[in-house]
Amino acid sequence: MRSTLAALVTTALLGAGLLAPPAAAATPPAAAPPVTPEQLVTLVPSRLVPSQPSPGDVRRALARVARDSAGRVRLGVIGRSNEGRALRLATVGHGPTRLLYVTQQHGDEPLGTPAAIRALWALGVPDSAWHRALRSRVTIDVVVQANPDGAVRDQRWNHDPSASGEYAEPGVGYDINRYHNPLTPTGDNPVPEARAVLRWWHRTEPRIVVDYHMQGRYQQPDGRETTASVLWPTSALVTPAAVTTGRQLAVRTDEATTRFPGAYVTRYPGGDYEGIARNGYGILGSASLLVELSALPHDRVEFQIRTAFASMIATAQGAADGSLWRTDPARADRIPARGPALPGLAATLHDAA
Repeated sequence: MRSTLAALVTTALLGAGLLAPPAAAATPPAAAPPVTPEQLVTLVPSRLVPSQPSPGDVRRALARVARDSAGRVRLGVIGRSNEGRALRLATVGHGPTRLLYVTQQHGDEPLGTPAAIRALWALGVPDSAWHRALRSRVTIDVVVQANPDGAVRDQRWNHDPSASGEYAEPGVGYDINRYHNPLTPTGDNPVPEARAVLRWWHRTEPRIVVDYHMQGRYQQPDGRETTASVLWPTSALVTPAAVTTGRQLAVRTDEATTRFPGAYVTRYPGGDYEGIARNGYGILGSASLLVELSALPHDRVEFQIRTAFASMIATAQGAADGSLWRTDPARADRIPARGPALPGLAATLHDAA
């Protein structure tokens, strides 16, 4: 079955002019015919996982991806939630440049999770020369659904009735995305989900960290609606080099996303607190980026998943072929500031950063 699937995917890519013939198998990605996110997304089964997946849905979908990839997508567990649910890690590639994607730190912000599962399928199941070259250059770790307890409750926070303090909802839980502060000893961190991600960072020291969230609905002065917002580290403790590459990541995501008609990316109005993931991992030295998908109407959910998928693929491809590091970071200044909440609609989700 796996060999038949691989043959079908390879045939489809060849027919679309995406792959070099077998003689070009040794060609590095920079010289190979480009495979764009828009082309890859059409090959991925769209029903791998629901748009608002349960932890069980995630477990089953990841098991399918690992099976279909003949083990090229590797699965693990980096910790447990307060209720004992697995914090699932999926890894594809074996190259020297490490990337870390994190999805659904806020349980009511689900769309990055199905996008990541599709990206794992797209990079791990096909076994073309292009895919093998990419996987030889990067290792991509994905913490898939970092807040499973919040996901089952459709709530922002994790589940911890003893939670207290500035970034907690008493009797409910903690805001995981405020507990990545590298200045706090990991053992003193009260949030097991954040502790697990921090420990994985220290184990692997990824060059890139991208954190996927969701936001409400916002409109620009010219009437266009924001479909996603991005922001790089803004803490004064982050090195200029990490900020620069974070800005390059923002440009890469903007370009990949806006190739989809109707997509419009703005700059997220985030804060400087060190515990926010994009700041915390920037302080540790990674290039980091926050991606906020807007909570568009139900008939545009698939569109939003596809644009998040595109940003994941574009980041991986840019890190593998080196084009990411050649991106002009000054182009991030052209990403417009996010406008006000859409008239007549409340911003239904809390700001993530």
